[in-house]
Formats: sequence, C-alpha cells, structure tokens
Amino acid sequence: MRLDELPIGQKARIASVDWAMLVPEEGQRLRALGLDEGAKVSLAFRGIFAGRDPLAVEIGRMTVALRRVHAAAMTVEAL
Repeated sequence: MRLDELPIGQKARIASVDWAMLVPEEGQRLRALGLDEGAKVSLAFRGIFAGRDPLAVEIGRMTVALRRVHAAAMTVEAL
C-alpha cells in the first residue's frame, strides 16, 4: 500500500521509496526529515479540497506536511 492510501491513524513502516519519482532536492529534504525506508509513520490528516493535499504525516514527535505525489512514492507496511 502507498503512504497516500494509508487510513488516518493507522501506524505503518516505510518499506520502500521510489526516489526516481521525485526531484533529487525533494528526496534530500524528505530524507532530512527522516522519511526514508524503515521509518515508522502514521497519517494524521488529509486535505479537504479536490486534490486532498496536503497530507499530515506523523513521524516520531514531528508532524510533516507532504504533497500527495511525495506520499505516493512511498510504499508502507501496516504495523
């Protein structure tokens, strides 16, 4: 399942990231925030407008806003 498909509140682990889908600078920012393989995350919020952007992703004690396209590049496994 992709991170953008994860039900709100469900805890998961990032299994893989398709870095080729992202601009290199975006990938660096995501890695700096800890969004990489093995990270434990949960989806806290989805935007309410047509594209359902942004997504609020909890990682550790942080909440990070992500675009749906970035979350779609991440495959997660439910915990």
